Amino acid sequence: MADESNYAVTKTDEQWRAELDAEQYAVLREAATERAWTGELLDESRAGLYTCAACGAELFRSGTKFDSHCGWPSFYESVRPEAVELIEDRSMGMLRTEVRCANCGSHLGHVFPDGFGTPTGDRYCMNSISLTFSPDAEA
Repeated sequence: MADESNYAVTKTDEQWRAELDAEQYAVLREAATERAWTGELLDESRAGLYTCAACGAELFRSGTKFDSHCGWPSFYESVRPEAVELIEDRSMGMLRTEVRCANCGSHLGHVFPDGFGTPTGDRYCMNSISLTFSPDAEA
C-alpha cells in the first residue's frame, strides 16, 4: 500500500487487521480481488450511497451505477474526483489504473476507459467487499 501518512485516516496494520475480516483485509489492504459474480452489491439497484468499507468515506452514488456485465459493481464516476485516488498499476503483466479510497488508501478496484454508453466513458469496476451501501431514506 501507499505511504499511510498521505491519508486522513491512518491506522497501523494491526489496527486494520483487528477491524476487517480476513477477506476484507486481503482486498482493501493487500489489493486482492473478490471472485467475479460473488459480490453482494453486484445486483443492488436501490437509490443510495456507496461508501468505503474501511473508513466510511463517500465514494459513489447509485445513479452512476450501471450493469457492465463484468461481474463486479460498476460506476461511471465517483461522487467527487477527489474522493478516489488513481494509481498506475503494472501488475498482472498489463497496464491498469488502480482505484483507492482517497481518505484511507484502501484498494477499491480498477477503472477502465471502456464504459461505452456512459457519460464519462469510464468503468469503475469495484469490489463489493470494498464498499458499504446505504439506501436513500425515500427508497
